[in-house]
Amino acid sequence: MSVNFNTPVPVEELKEPTLNYGGYQTLNPRTETLPKGYSTAPGRRILSCDILVQHDVSIIVRDGCKLYADIYRPPNEPARSTPAILCWSPFGKKFNGIESLRLMTPWNLGIPDGTLSGLEKFEAPDPAEFVDRGYAVINVDSRGAFDSEGIMAIMGTQEAQDGYDVIEWIAQQPWCNGNVGMAGNSHLAIVQWFIAALRPPSLKAIAPWEGCGDLYREQFARGGIYGGDLFDHLITKYILRGRSGIESFRKMFQQHPLANDWWNDKRPDMTKINIPTYITGTWTNTMHGMGAIRGWMEVDSPHKWLRWHPYQEWYDIWGNQDGRDELLSFFDRYLKGIENDWESTPKVRMAILRYGEKEPLANLVEDNFPIPRTNYRKAYLNSDGRLNLDTAPRQSGQISYDSENPEDTAKFTYTFTERTQLVGISKAVLYMRCDDMDDMDIFIVLNKLSATGEKLLNLNIPWSNLPVSKISDIPADKRTEVILYQGPTGILRASNRDIDSSRSMHPNWPFYTHEKEEKITPGSVVRLEIGIWGMGVEYESGETLELSISGFYQGISNFGTTDHVQNKGKHWIHVGRDYDSHLILPWI
Repeated sequence: MSVNFNTPVPVEELKEPTLNYGGYQTLNPRTETLPKGYSTAPGRRILSCDILVQHDVSIIVRDGCKLYADIYRPPNEPARSTPAILCWSPFGKKFNGIESLRLMTPWNLGIPDGTLSGLEKFEAPDPAEFVDRGYAVINVDSRGAFDSEGIMAIMGTQEAQDGYDVIEWIAQQPWCNGNVGMAGNSHLAIVQWFIAALRPPSLKAIAPWEGCGDLYREQFARGGIYGGDLFDHLITKYILRGRSGIESFRKMFQQHPLANDWWNDKRPDMTKINIPTYITGTWTNTMHGMGAIRGWMEVDSPHKWLRWHPYQEWYDIWGNQDGRDELLSFFDRYLKGIENDWESTPKVRMAILRYGEKEPLANLVEDNFPIPRTNYRKAYLNSDGRLNLDTAPRQSGQISYDSENPEDTAKFTYTFTERTQLVGISKAVLYMRCDDMDDMDIFIVLNKLSATGEKLLNLNIPWSNLPVSKISDIPADKRTEVILYQGPTGILRASNRDIDSSRSMHPNWPFYTHEKEEKITPGSVVRLEIGIWGMGVEYESGETLELSISGFYQGISNFGTTDHVQNKGKHWIHVGRDYDSHLILPWI
């Protein structure tokens, strides 16, 4: 590695690549042309043009490490004429998009057969569509992935430097017009923040679709509680393959649970990004939403767009044709220089969820985000379980829940008397105590209840092409957070409550330093500010917002926090008089 840290970086072994697993094929550098009309398998998209494929192209980065890429591009194009789209991740560069979709999602997210060609990398654009529009698609196995050399580094300076070097290598290829863009979601989006912040000269535009902005605070240790079980148990064991191991988030947290130089290197400086940027985000994702918001607020370019959509990220990149057409129009403008009126695209479009079988509201044009007309109103917790809007209760009180019982929660409700939309960033300010321990792990969620009191869920994909028409008909084995959303959550370990307000991107999204541990005194009341994931929810008259507070994560499926909770006894919430426990909610 060319990047060194004060803290030794622990490494875990990975399984070695296996033939045909995750699309893997043994190294075999070669060039072939896939003809128009070709299909990788029955039921897959038929190629609408010839595609020249260069397999297993080796690219050497600055420290001598050799990475491997597959390049899909139009054949017989004039020299220096083709812009490139770089798709960067460790998940395998070959033929694994459809298979991953089938492995991890119910009903293929409703994406019909014939939509994808099978040439696509997981979470990346399909070469069958982009090559036909005159682009080269470069699928890279990042450092340590499959046959690429080195120890696998997930985000941070190392991946950014590797990406910088590969971009400049691409720009020098005889077929490339010198303009490189990046696209893809999740890992493929997050890494764009890091690479673009280094400002490689040939990187002319990025499109981070669903990109987390801080791996400590938004993924692996949200609120100061380890949350990497999904990555450890699914991604590392069953998806990633490599020959030299991977940096271990789990072992690093065990050895250094507070932020250190390695953890801090996993947060990109988005203010250094100064190129055209097309960002997408959604309320329903438990990892990426706040990174997309910070990207919109901090990227230093007048040429930036935010499209907030109501669907799951893989559906949006693969099943939403309008979204793909927009992405191609964005790249046509900034990688090909076509005067296509892209700049007239609204800078900010939002979505609002309605839950149940109601269709969401989408493509709502706004002047900015957070929405300038937002009215932030306080909803005070009352000892009778109500939320008092704008008026603090006169009577003091205490409400408790058993922090060791996942089924026990403290609940506070507000019922709307007219149609209301809450869109933006909210926050809970809670006065709490624990008599039995010097710390508290606190999990909150904002649920939506029907007019008759039932908890509602939101479907994250369109109802079309699904074998069910009601959420109640979805089988238990398909009720995952990929397709169902309960509501925005907040997480905090009380000893990690230290905030640096100068680094908070919004007053309702505190920047926890996670650099020191401040234990609580058992029996004493402590004030906690808990940032809540962004929300966009419409409530009809008679429907209810329910604040639920617990000692355990309450989402649709565990994102990796339950096994690491450190609670004991009852948690007490103090309300009224000297303890104005409240929610701050974004009314529009």
